[in-house]
Amino acid sequence: MDTKTVLFLIFAGFLLLAALRVITARNPVHAVLFLVLSFFSAACLWMLLQAEFLAIALVLVYVGAVMVLFLFVVMMLDINIDRLREGFWRHFPLAAAVGVAIALQLWLVLSHGGWQFLTQPRPGMPKGPNIEALGVLTFTDYVYPLQIAGVILLVAIVAAIALTLRRRKDSKYQKPADQIRVKRAERVRMVPMPSDRDARQSGKS
Repeated sequence: MDTKTVLFLIFAGFLLLAALRVITARNPVHAVLFLVLSFFSAACLWMLLQAEFLAIALVLVYVGAVMVLFLFVVMMLDINIDRLREGFWRHFPLAAAVGVAIALQLWLVLSHGGWQFLTQPRPGMPKGPNIEALGVLTFTDYVYPLQIAGVILLVAIVAAIALTLRRRKDSKYQKPADQIRVKRAERVRMVPMPSDRDARQSGKS
């Protein structure tokens, strides 16, 4: 057994234990921290498979952004833990069956060529590091699909903002066009008021 296989077994064990603790931890904050540990373990597995871009993306996107945001949301919200765990055992058989099916599919795929086949270069792929090969393919053969995917994502972001934007009736808004067209007569009204001398004279009389 070589060093690479030993590291794979260690990281895979940490990943399985952390994933198990994510669904069994009573405290939501602890569950989020175990999920962060599982992401780090998965990133280490990607590094062993020489897929350094996926490992870096997993750490930066999920651990650095999504999990930190989720952790802040969990800590700021007043979550009823007992209510969240009411349907755990009711849905556990279905979740266990789905997990066994996914594990069986992974075993069927990896048993034919072993997990080492992922590190072997494919014919036609540019030689070099994983990130360099991905960058060359992205900006040569797949530049138009990448641009189309970016436009679709931009449209989806704009549509999501438009759907969630609601105008409140009790909110006050400023209209610069109306403020520019305003006239003095519409804003200032002269009201005649008696002076102090007139008030004293009227009081004496």
